[in-house]
Amino acid sequence: MLYKRHRRLRKNTAIRELVRETTISSKDFIYPIFVIEGENIKKEIPTIPGNYHVSVDRLHEILEEVIDCGVNGVMFFGLPEHKDECGSSAFDKDGIIQKAVRKAKELYPELWVITDVCMCEYTDHGHCGILHGHEVDNDKTLEFLGKIALSHVEAGADMVAPSDMMDGRVAYIRDVLDSNGFKDVSIMAYSAKYSSAFYGPFREAANSAPKFGDRKSYQMDPANINEAMREIESDIEEGADIIMVKPALSYLDVVRWARDRYDYPVAAYSVSGEFAMVKAAASFGFINEKAIALEMLLSMKRAGADIIITYYALEASRWLREDLNINHK
Repeated sequence: MLYKRHRRLRKNTAIRELVRETTISSKDFIYPIFVIEGENIKKEIPTIPGNYHVSVDRLHEILEEVIDCGVNGVMFFGLPEHKDECGSSAFDKDGIIQKAVRKAKELYPELWVITDVCMCEYTDHGHCGILHGHEVDNDKTLEFLGKIALSHVEAGADMVAPSDMMDGRVAYIRDVLDSNGFKDVSIMAYSAKYSSAFYGPFREAANSAPKFGDRKSYQMDPANINEAMREIESDIEEGADIIMVKPALSYLDVVRWARDRYDYPVAAYSVSGEFAMVKAAASFGFINEKAIALEMLLSMKRAGADIIITYYALEASRWLREDLNINHK
């Protein structure tokens, strides 16, 4: 009997690497960084082990690692000293993100610097926009998102990433940037951002949990995928350069649909809950952390992500480099 011998192409490392369909590298990753007001601060974040709250005067320590690992892009999240109802610290020219961007571009001009554009870290109520009663006022919020994005770009950001999920925010930000001479600055839209339970560790790290209610009226229902395609299509029509799906691991079907339907770069945000679960299981010796983390990241790339935003960016880059060195000795 004649069998199809699929195993012939799995015989050893050499042939497996020759026929491998999907690969990941440090060039696929963006590393999130939490920048905090103050001096001489580099404090590990308990909910996201191996990641830090870092003050601007010590930001170089993190960025040196980023460069050494071969990661080309970072995304800044800020923890301000002052919060108010309109998140004014978010668009302050001397705000924490603005200072971090200037320092990063001063140290490493070629590093791709992305800024998260949202209000939840900066408002005293913790919601992602301007409130009208207990509801977020979509259109009023757009004005403030435009101010935030412009202030980030004026500080030197290469790309802005609006994460608020307000309707029309990509078009509004695009118009603000274009009108102020920043037509070449790109937008990575959090296009399909789900109202997910996987965000818990981040909200602790960023001190951004809402003081009342939840974000289900503006973030997406986890049950919906057709709606995600409508969100993505709207962002593309409004001028987004890159579309994003967030979270990643439980939404790989959404990544695949986006990849198949739209000829645009697709980013997947592997969020804090995904990272924290692996770290926790590894700390008990239940899993092989390296193998699990790299398999997770590979699955995101295989699903169609061009870009992976991950708290594993530095560790994964080192693991991949080690494997490359071992396999080619």
